[in-house]
Amino acid sequence: MVKLTGLKKIKTAVFISGTGSNLNNLIKFSKIKNSPISIDLIFSNTLKAKGLKFSNQFNIKKYVSNFKSTKISEAKILNLLNKDNIKFICLAGFMKILSKSFIKKFSGKIVNIHPSLLPKYKGLDTHTKAIQNKDSVAGCTVHFVTAKLDSGKIILQKQVKISKNDTPTSLAKKVLSQEHKLYPSAIKKIFN
Repeated sequence: MVKLTGLKKIKTAVFISGTGSNLNNLIKFSKIKNSPISIDLIFSNTLKAKGLKFSNQFNIKKYVSNFKSTKISEAKILNLLNKDNIKFICLAGFMKILSKSFIKKFSGKIVNIHPSLLPKYKGLDTHTKAIQNKDSVAGCTVHFVTAKLDSGKIILQKQVKISKNDTPTSLAKKVLSQEHKLYPSAIKKIFN
C-alpha cells in the first residue's frame, strides 16, 4: 500500500495504448486540491496512441517504447520511473502485459481499470462476452496488478445494466462513462 505523506501528491505515471479517455480523466482528477496524485509521466507502447496528445495539452512528460523487447523496454521505463521519482502507476487501456519482475519492483503500486466485473471476463472482448452470455449487468473494476492477468485484489467495482438493445459498442460507452467515475474513487480509497 502507498501512503500519502503530508500534503505532497504522489508522483504517478499513466500507461496507455489508445485514446486516453481515462488518462484525460485522471489528469483532471489530479488537478483538484484533494487528489492524492499528480500525473508526472505518460507512457505508451505505441506512437499511434491518441492519448499522447494530452502530454502536450497538459505539459506532462511522455515516453514511448514499442515493447519489441519487453526486457529492454521495461529496463528503460524503470530507469525513467526511478529518475522521475514515480511512486505509483495507473494502467489505463494499456495493451501490453508487464513482466513479473517489473510488477514485483512496483508491487502494490500498480493499478488497472478493467471493463468487466472481475473475476468475470478477464482479458479482451468483455462486452461481447457479457452480451453473448445474456448477463443482466456488466461493469468495470479497478484492481491491483499482479503477475496473473486481471487477477489482483479488487479495489472498487461499478455495475451497469445491460439493456436488450445493447451492442458491444453501446455497452462499452456505458461502461466507459462509469470507468471515469470509478478510477478516481478507487485512487482516493487507496490513499485514504
